[in-house]
Amino acid sequence: MHRMLIFILYTTVVLLACSAGPPPPKSLSSEAMSEHSVSNSYYSRTDTTQLDLPDSVWKKVLPPEVYEVARHAGTERAFTGKYWDFEGRGTYYCAACGNALFRSDAKFASTCGWPSFFETVRLGSVEYRTDKAFGMSRTEVLCGRCGVHLGHVFEDGPPPTGKRFCMNSIVLDFEPDEGD
Repeated sequence: MHRMLIFILYTTVVLLACSAGPPPPKSLSSEAMSEHSVSNSYYSRTDTTQLDLPDSVWKKVLPPEVYEVARHAGTERAFTGKYWDFEGRGTYYCAACGNALFRSDAKFASTCGWPSFFETVRLGSVEYRTDKAFGMSRTEVLCGRCGVHLGHVFEDGPPPTGKRFCMNSIVLDFEPDEGD
């Protein structure tokens, strides 16, 4: 009887563990980001109208991981973002509002652990602000449409600009070129 009780208890625990499913992902997949942008009524890849929304609105429409980096100037750990070593051909957009930011032909392997670009897709696609956090003086890069934090820019990039736009993958959305 004792062995039967242990067998039933063991079987129950195994079945419950198997039915629990996998743990939630730590960062959003491209599919999840695309699904999210559908529920975010401020997301548009064609509208360039300036957005000035309160933080409370962003908290409602952005996934928590995106919100933390975008609105609180968070940073992904190096070598963990989905685009740090990604080589697809296409356009990178702001994950919060859909603003076009970078083309893949401006992306380069900087070995810093974050996706890096030497130029933006167009004048005004990003804005800049001095960042003196952590005792450093850096130039913060913000989305030119919605003002969310994207990363930082440094003066150690390749020609022709000498710039290294060091971005967080979580605040980027990628659309491949047609045919790719």
